[in-house]
Amino acid sequence: MYETYFGFAEKPFSLTPDPKYLYRSPSHANAFDLLQYAIHRREGFVVITGDIGTGKTTLCRALLEQIDRTTFSALVLNPFLSEDDLLKRILQDFGIVSRDDVKGERLARVSKQELIDALYDFLLGLIPLKAGAVLIIDEAQNLPLQVLEQIRILSNLETDKEKLLQIILVGQPELQTMLRSAELRQLDQRVSIRYELKPLDREAVGAYVAHRLTIAGGSSAVTFNAKSLDCVHKLSGGIPRLINLICDRALLAAFSMRTNRIVPKMVKHAAQSLDIQPASPGSGWGWMRRRRGLLGTTAAVIALSAAGGSLVVYRRLEPLLVTVNGSAPHIGIAPVPAAPEPSPSDPALAPGATDPAVPDPAVRQLPPDASVTILVGSYQVSGPPALQDASLQQIHALTDWLESSGFKVYYANVDLGARGQWQRILAGAYNDADSARADVERLKKTRNGAEARVVTTTYVTGVASASPRDGSRRSSGGGEP
Repeated sequence: MYETYFGFAEKPFSLTPDPKYLYRSPSHANAFDLLQYAIHRREGFVVITGDIGTGKTTLCRALLEQIDRTTFSALVLNPFLSEDDLLKRILQDFGIVSRDDVKGERLARVSKQELIDALYDFLLGLIPLKAGAVLIIDEAQNLPLQVLEQIRILSNLETDKEKLLQIILVGQPELQTMLRSAELRQLDQRVSIRYELKPLDREAVGAYVAHRLTIAGGSSAVTFNAKSLDCVHKLSGGIPRLINLICDRALLAAFSMRTNRIVPKMVKHAAQSLDIQPASPGSGWGWMRRRRGLLGTTAAVIALSAAGGSLVVYRRLEPLLVTVNGSAPHIGIAPVPAAPEPSPSDPALAPGATDPAVPDPAVRQLPPDASVTILVGSYQVSGPPALQDASLQQIHALTDWLESSGFKVYYANVDLGARGQWQRILAGAYNDADSARADVERLKKTRNGAEARVVTTTYVTGVASASPRDGSRRSSGGGEP
């Protein structure tokens, strides 16, 4: 309903495990790296656990997208399978049998041992190809004991030198309890890597919301203030699924009121409508207990606009926003763009001092040996408190997004006299422009990096005669021409 109004290309807070929406928080990034390491090193059994809604399935999908062509994969999402059905599903995912074979009569009279033999022959055939195979089983805490024992037997498919099948079990925390039982002691002893996904902290919640809004794109801006994010974190307990539910309902509330600003009242009302309430520690999963519904509303401190990463600041109309109960009047908010930064050729351009309220550029200073970098955004960090606050939110959001995309982020401040102080957001440090241009093309495929461009380090430090490396005059995020 609200996608057109806000200008999104798709729902930013869908519950589907779309891998492009995976936000690599420290916990999720560690889990992802461990899984890649385990597959590369053929570590045998790996167990990943996490509370309901922490993003385990999305993590699995993202992992499968990153697996190279020499690794065959099988993903089992339905744990309620018999031993024979599990084997057939694995053979189907590996391409050994077809879907029609599984559904038809061809495999009806095939014994379990014959299915295992077919899998073993397939795995042996990968050796001369220097290829491997990985089996991922989601919701593994629901696997019957006899099926888990069958999985242990599959782990015995090996040569004298290496395992032929990498097995990853993904499930809720009770999976660890199951593995410690006497019946599964043999399987538990084979686990070489264990990792537990953690909920997002307050800072990560804001970055998570910014990430999803950025991926969804849009031609209109949505603003989540800091207090709204505080509410989202408190009510969701940092659980990504609950964040999605809360955010989705909050956007719907904003749409019904014809406003682009999400305020705490919307977040709280959304949680109440879903019967989502803060829970005392130890009284459920995470900080939350959901009782009836799982649809929600959210908030985050990001203002995103249509111009490929340009961010806008909105007038403070919070006093005009009344309760979100359907009786509130429709309010239209006109965005007020941040004042554009003058051209780099402006003679007033010179390095400036750092405002103590602004992230210190010295902490993220470009290496002295870098010759070019990528300018992604520039934001005014002086002037009215409201403008400074909005710019800081935008700087942190863009920084988190770039780092989650694999870029090293640097800052540079410039003092433009009457135009105030501006902070530039830079991605990467390069010694050759070709490498930088390649990363620019990658950034341009995303909404937040659509206006990224290669610039020289002399331009970054404010030399008046400096110009973009490619000679272009495009505008970048934050309005700098």
